[in-house]
Amino acid sequence: MKRVSTYRPVLVLALILAAAAGAPASVWAQGHAAPAQASPASATAPMTEGEIKKIDKDAGKLTIKHGEMKHLGMMPMTMVFRVKDPAMLDAAPVGAQVSFSAERIEGALTVTAIAPAR
Repeated sequence: MKRVSTYRPVLVLALILAAAAGAPASVWAQGHAAPAQASPASATAPMTEGEIKKIDKDAGKLTIKHGEMKHLGMMPMTMVFRVKDPAMLDAAPVGAQVSFSAERIEGALTVTAIAPAR
């Protein structure tokens, strides 16, 4: 007489549970995958408050002391950003309080919008 393995049903159940845990909720609720969401880069980045510490027109960069930037996973700090448009280098003088948005573009942190703080 052949002995049935007791491990096979446990293995099958484990695989089913693992697949269910990794699937989007809509697969189980509606029978099809959820529509794709817009990537963070395609959405408008939130504005962050900061202070211009240095302007480097030759390099096209701003040094900004900024608050937390949750969308980029950054705590408050002072750092150098590229600017999307060189005209942004004239938006505010060193020491000015600004509101700006930044995104990761081609691997570099880049200011995409800047305005005097309100």
